[in-house]
Amino acid sequence: MSTTTTTTATIDADLPEGTVENILQQETLKWVFVGGKGGVGKTTCSSILSILLARVRQSVLLISTDPAHNLSDAFQQRFTKTPTMVNGFNNLYAMEVDPTVDNEDVGGPEGMDSLVSELANAIPGIDEAMSFAEMLKLVQTMDYSVIVFDTAPTGHTLRLLQFPSTLEKGLEKIMSLKSKFGGLLSQMTRLFGMDDEFGEDAILGRLEGMKDVIEKVNRQFKDPDLTTFVCVCIPEFLSLYETERLVQELTKFEIDTHNIIINQVLFDEEDVESRLLKARMTMQKKYLDQFYMLYDDFNITKLPLLPEEVTGVEALSAFSRHFKTQYKPSTSRDCVEDVERRISTLKKQLDDAETDLERLRKGKQKV
Repeated sequence: MSTTTTTTATIDADLPEGTVENILQQETLKWVFVGGKGGVGKTTCSSILSILLARVRQSVLLISTDPAHNLSDAFQQRFTKTPTMVNGFNNLYAMEVDPTVDNEDVGGPEGMDSLVSELANAIPGIDEAMSFAEMLKLVQTMDYSVIVFDTAPTGHTLRLLQFPSTLEKGLEKIMSLKSKFGGLLSQMTRLFGMDDEFGEDAILGRLEGMKDVIEKVNRQFKDPDLTTFVCVCIPEFLSLYETERLVQELTKFEIDTHNIIINQVLFDEEDVESRLLKARMTMQKKYLDQFYMLYDDFNITKLPLLPEEVTGVEALSAFSRHFKTQYKPSTSRDCVEDVERRISTLKKQLDDAETDLERLRKGKQKV
């Protein structure tokens, strides 16, 4: 065995297992975020991760915070803003929430809701923060052993993680307005027909309550025993760059992340003769090597590119095996039938090429 081969074998032995078993075995986990660049398969991965967790946990809730919801498409079942049991399971629920303030959802007196909403719209980012706080209040009243977030593309996800500081800044602005304008807010609340019970103190108290909830959850988010973030990507430059940015931001927010799922990988199967596919494999290999170099202490799971979409509980459950055991391409070059099949394919390609050549020659003679 050459020195290079020995070194490669040693590196492979040192790499963490390329599966999500570490997440499934971590019984203390309460929050699991799944995020990454748009179009890399986050919804499929979060759905399969939820299915796997449902096999080892008492109850699982899958929440989509992406405005362009895909959970209903993935499971081929309609989901709404309230938890709905997934068909075929008795302990897996899913819901789709919009990161915007909806007066009907916030609850409380109509005039107060209108004023809260106006205040929210006046402060950039606080509308999503308030909606997220309300959603977390709802979730905390439910008894789920683990909650999986199917997040929006990276930029939205990073803003979601900034919600506690956004709420704090918003409250500071409101408090400064209160001190600056004195009793004007009280006069406005009376003008809206609200009594003291739903006046400025009630509004500020409500916002403070939201801030308390989200700060409590934020502390849990920063606890690696309770929270982890799974980065989903594909072996291309932009996705690698976005994943690096996401990992750096998660580190800045003190949120644990030690799993990367690389989706849509082309493996070197023996019957691949297409020059395009071989060129894509070469390109992917370059970025896969960079992933392993940058994240040598991560659990990196590689998933194969399939000829069909993975939708429906049956297809999701079937594909989930690649999350628990590393995908291995067929290695049957020594099989007589396989070699004969490859020879037959090459002969057909040669015949087609000769036909094209003969046609071109005849065309040239006519000219």
